[in-house]
Amino acid sequence: MCKKALIFRGGWDGHEPKLVSERFAGMLEKNGYEVNIVDSQDILADLDYLMSLDLIIPCWTMGEIKREYRENIQKAVAAGTGLAGCHGGMCDAFRNDTEWQFMTGGQWVSHPGGDGTDYTVNICKGANPIVAGLDDFKVCSEQYYLHIDPAIEVLATTRFPVVKGMHCANKPIDMPVAWTKFWGLGRIFYNSLGHHDDVFDKSPSAAVIMERGMLWAGEGKAYAKENGLTEKIYE
Repeated sequence: MCKKALIFRGGWDGHEPKLVSERFAGMLEKNGYEVNIVDSQDILADLDYLMSLDLIIPCWTMGEIKREYRENIQKAVAAGTGLAGCHGGMCDAFRNDTEWQFMTGGQWVSHPGGDGTDYTVNICKGANPIVAGLDDFKVCSEQYYLHIDPAIEVLATTRFPVVKGMHCANKPIDMPVAWTKFWGLGRIFYNSLGHHDDVFDKSPSAAVIMERGMLWAGEGKAYAKENGLTEKIYE
């Protein structure tokens, strides 16, 4: 039986949700997924449908989400459905919803220098199979500064500061770029790269991380079932 994924897209067009979602759908379909792409949040009202999925991919920058919809995603993920996303589509979504941030593991706060900033993504060696065999790589895009959950497992980082600004008065810091975490029985993956769709062409390692991360998140339900992890810890 093929795995099933939902991509719901919308919000600010500057993050190219249609192009990004179609790229992600292609990655999943070549790995045997059946992918449903929708242009509204209304499908999130159907908890039974969300529970039937292996993976949910939000691709919705900023905007708002109904409490019922967010709670349905939380319940589905806690029961084993994976959650994965990139850049503004997941951790610059629903800025006023702190429970969304709690689940996803981080929230965008700034991008010093704006688009076209040159920086390096540093792979955390041995951190996780998602980044196995990859080397540090260059990116020209927005460099994402986030507020993050200390519970995340960091897969890659980038060093701040790169450009001048008031934040430079602080010591240099290594900001997470990609991470994993858990929510109940569900696996969560995030990759801050993806301001524009073409970053995955210009920096191919970013695409590798994204594909591997989505597949990892989508395997959580099957893993929980195979290993008898059925306790409803989300209640």
